[in-house]
Amino acid sequence: MRGELETYKAKRNFGITPEPKGRKARGRRKSLTYLIQRHAATRLHYDFRIEADGVLKSWAVTKAPSRDPAVKRLAVEVEDHPLDYGAFEGTIPSGNYGAGTVQMWDRGTWEPQNPDTLEADFRQGSVKMILHGERLEGGWALVRLKGDRGKPSKRNNWLLIKEKDAFAVPGEGDANMEIDASVATGRSLAEIADGRKQWTSSKPVAKAGPKKPRAQPREAALKKPAPFTPIQLCKVADHPPRGEGWAHEIKFDGYRVQIATGGGKARLYTRRGHDWSNKFPEVIADAAHWPDGVVDGELCALDADHMPDFSALQAAISEEKTDKLVFFAFDLLSEGLDDLRKLPLAGRKARLQAHIDRIPKAAGKRIRYVDHFATSGTAILESACRMDLEGVISKKLDAPYTAGRSSTWLKSKCRGRDEVVIGGWSSEGGTRFRSLLVGVREKDGLRYLGRVGTGYSQPLLKTLLPALKSAAADRSPFAGPAAPRGGKDIHWVKPVLVAELEHGGYTESGSLRQAAFKGLRDDKAASEVTDAPTPPVKPTSKTTTGKARTVVADVAISSPDKVLWPAADGCDAVTKADLARYYERVAERMLEHVADRPISIVRAPDGIDGQRFFQRHAMPGSNPRLKLIDVKERKPYVGVEDVGGLVALAQAGGLELHPWGCRPGDPETPDQVTFDLDPDEGLDFADVMAAAKTVKAKLEDLGLTPFVKTAGGKGLHVVVPIRSDGRSRVEWDQCKAFAKAVAEALKADDPDRFTTTLAKKARGGKIFIDYLRNGRMATAVAPWSPRARPGATIALPLNWSQVRKGLDPRAFTIAEAVALLKKPDPWADFRKSEASLRPAIKAMGL
Repeated sequence: MRGELETYKAKRNFGITPEPKGRKARGRRKSLTYLIQRHAATRLHYDFRIEADGVLKSWAVTKAPSRDPAVKRLAVEVEDHPLDYGAFEGTIPSGNYGAGTVQMWDRGTWEPQNPDTLEADFRQGSVKMILHGERLEGGWALVRLKGDRGKPSKRNNWLLIKEKDAFAVPGEGDANMEIDASVATGRSLAEIADGRKQWTSSKPVAKAGPKKPRAQPREAALKKPAPFTPIQLCKVADHPPRGEGWAHEIKFDGYRVQIATGGGKARLYTRRGHDWSNKFPEVIADAAHWPDGVVDGELCALDADHMPDFSALQAAISEEKTDKLVFFAFDLLSEGLDDLRKLPLAGRKARLQAHIDRIPKAAGKRIRYVDHFATSGTAILESACRMDLEGVISKKLDAPYTAGRSSTWLKSKCRGRDEVVIGGWSSEGGTRFRSLLVGVREKDGLRYLGRVGTGYSQPLLKTLLPALKSAAADRSPFAGPAAPRGGKDIHWVKPVLVAELEHGGYTESGSLRQAAFKGLRDDKAASEVTDAPTPPVKPTSKTTTGKARTVVADVAISSPDKVLWPAADGCDAVTKADLARYYERVAERMLEHVADRPISIVRAPDGIDGQRFFQRHAMPGSNPRLKLIDVKERKPYVGVEDVGGLVALAQAGGLELHPWGCRPGDPETPDQVTFDLDPDEGLDFADVMAAAKTVKAKLEDLGLTPFVKTAGGKGLHVVVPIRSDGRSRVEWDQCKAFAKAVAEALKADDPDRFTTTLAKKARGGKIFIDYLRNGRMATAVAPWSPRARPGATIALPLNWSQVRKGLDPRAFTIAEAVALLKKPDPWADFRKSEASLRPAIKAMGL
């Protein structure tokens, strides 16, 4: 891996080329330089460079790196470059090596995933890295092609591959080829070429250089901003779509607007095409300096925590203080003379990113690029809801931009945020405002949803009261048996005003609970508000009309008061509603160990004293919040991927969760090894703790990092996270064989203490080391899972320091969840601690 610059210097005439001569620097291990230079030479390509041993190791990549793990880019290894080259952007004169235009396409730092083996990884032709760039992030790999390994070659061929992680964008394909803007200066290749004089060298050259990059239609000057372009709208979904090919964006709480620029001017249009430019002079002044085009996005006001706040936006407009508003741009409909609507979303997003990069710094302070995520949409939604954001928009990466509502854009909102139509308002003494009367449109009129009595700040009332009075009506717009009656303090209005609310869900009769006013939606028509995302249900013989139903994480809980764990040993009874709320509380910690894996469920719909059964496969009528996982059997297994899925299991009476020990989304690959320590009757728990520490020492000697948890009863589980990718991957048979070998070795070392015999009659006062949890389709109780045992105990992750005298697994129960969750997660580093199992397998002689 020795970094050398002799070849670099020999190929260049530094009296002509502006490239830096440079020299080898001292090698370092931190803050290593990473960059990609887009190079319009004889062929357009991308020069990928990472710092190692004091130089920039370099590869010429045929196309723009793709964040799609399925896309593999050919990367031809070239000579080392000096670190100074990391600041170069310009043109190399004709006749010189590499003649053409060089654009800084990405830059940042990188770190090897395996710093201790980096030199060996280079030699072996497999370098895994973590990039921290402005455009590329996360895990990447450079893999030398097999035909080149170990053979002398003028140029080694490698593949550049994006690894599967939170920064991967499955389905992105070649979209990054659309990005033509420098991260350093914002210039396109053509603009860089026009700004340099090196294209015609003052000295004679042996051959002509590549053609000068041509200006693209995107760079053409328009005489004026384009008229309004009809926008694409979302369909409402209960939850984000699953599977690849979707990008998920945060849904911002503001006004949907479109900004068109051209001829040094800008116009701002609402979702219905109204010109609101005069309302936002500061945004328009900035946009006049943007590249020509049409950008789709959301105009927002930010609160003190820099989060979108619709009430603040209303107040800013009312008070004409709009200088601090921010435009979140998420789509580019046209650029210069280019109509981009037929491009797939992935291509439009790439063009949008470059479009914003070209904005001068002084004019770009009010625009933000909205990035997208291709990981689990439900995980993004949960994060958005935890941050009090409005929800998530899911978009098909390969879909064009289509005006009107389309199934390629889906909107999933956080619970309790809706738009309603105002049908009237109430007062005190006939004049003083008190509350709004609201509903949603149906064929016969407005269906009444109730009163909204809070959220009326003075700035909001300044906008609301004049609007109510201007829409005054003589009769009620509400229809149906629930319609409110009139009176001297009731004032009807025409059903033309749209309000945005926050609320605590709906009652059985369909009324809003704890609703608060957030502002008027001047950008939306009342005709668009036709239903509530959580519709009321008809009362049954088992429900009382008007009584609020129990809803947890958007899942309705039937028979919420049904007792699943009777009161015992001083513990209160635990109901189905209690179980649902428990799953909701522990979801963030529990999902890391159960999400996207096949699960066997211990169901007891009538409680632990009723019938119990194992459920593995999906059943007809399964809750839509549950996932179906194909494990190559006749029927798919049940799985979950979000908090709603966990709560849906509670609704079905799922008291215990036993997941496979596999990698999420990959049932064929184990990613942990579990040892279940089950003591014979009569043994003290101190014996189990001592045994767990013996297992721990054995595993640590093998280079592994063991974790421990209670099993919810008299035993303990010792669990080892293992690396499950690349050359570290093992098969299920290998995983099980390793667990068996360790168990047998422990038994051989101390046969009076340990046994590997399953039959209880043969245990004879020993601790059974159950290694059978590690085969394909085998399971172990999940961390934080309840147990179907008296007292509602749980399988709790522990620190090893907790495994000492006084530890009582029976003390960890559903009732104690709130207190337990306040403490740091003992398994927070579980995945970070994974190691390859292959060396340990070898050490055991397998």
